[in-house]
Amino acid sequence: MAKAGKVGKAVLDADAAAVEAVEPHRQSFAVRLLDPVAELGDQPQMRVLCGSVIAVGLVGGDPKLARTGLKMLAAHTLATWVKDFVKHRVDRTRPRGLHKPNKDHHPTPGRSQAKDETSFPSGHSAGAAAVAGAYAREYPEQAVPALAAGAALALAQIPRCAHYPTDVGAGLAIGLLSEAAVDAVFRFTEERLSSA
Repeated sequence: MAKAGKVGKAVLDADAAAVEAVEPHRQSFAVRLLDPVAELGDQPQMRVLCGSVIAVGLVGGDPKLARTGLKMLAAHTLATWVKDFVKHRVDRTRPRGLHKPNKDHHPTPGRSQAKDETSFPSGHSAGAAAVAGAYAREYPEQAVPALAAGAALALAQIPRCAHYPTDVGAGLAIGLLSEAAVDAVFRFTEERLSSA
């Protein structure tokens, strides 16, 4: 087996081991407390947050805050598009379905639309990372709490058995790369407008 194949197998084995470790605690009180927090990373909630930041900036006469909210929304939108593009091309059983007959945690090419078959990548993680990254870039003095909040929303998916660690990692990468792309577009546009 090639080295890359061994590494891939080791990573997928670690994914399965992580699920085995957290699955017995999935219905515990502590993990159930995570549910409402983890759901803050869902698309509607993230978009409401972005819209609220825009509104507070506009109403409060704070153009930097309004611009930040716009960047958060744009980064979230791009991250969602990229996540959907990947998710609709990779089939992977969600961790809570791992022990069902004929289910496997290995990602495979496919186009399933069933929620239980679209674990990779984590959309909550992608959205949370994109939004947190956009805010942190504009307010670096608040970067640590912003990025910690985004990471917490992403990592909460693992003990809930909603996603494997690699789903979360891929989502985080998509979110941060999407935010970087949006920031580059904003900077380019602002430079062109200022030189016009």
